[in-house]
Amino acid sequence: MKWDVRITEEARKEFKKLEGSVRKQVLAGISKVSRAPLPSPDGYGKPLGNKGGNNLTGFFKIKYRGVGIRVVYTLNLEAHVMNIVVIAQRDDNYCYDLAWQMYEKYGAEIFQDIFDKL
Repeated sequence: MKWDVRITEEARKEFKKLEGSVRKQVLAGISKVSRAPLPSPDGYGKPLGNKGGNNLTGFFKIKYRGVGIRVVYTLNLEAHVMNIVVIAQRDDNYCYDLAWQMYEKYGAEIFQDIFDKL
């Protein structure tokens, strides 16, 4: 079952800045992961936990090694919603700091169904 994909305004702005072919790769990866966004063995999700001193428990990542992009997302398990929180260059600290900033901005709502569709 494919999950609904939602995106923060901040991530949408970063997505629009990506070059066309990179944007297509990112969309393809999000589409693939949205079919099974939980961690293995059931899905593709890669949980974050504590990164760079930030507690990102409940956040997951998608890595695009070839293009140097990382996508960070959260899940609303009850509504089957995957929230794209960050789309950024793959520099770990930068990406995870952005995810933490989004958590500070939205609080626990970052795990709810409050964002626009991708």
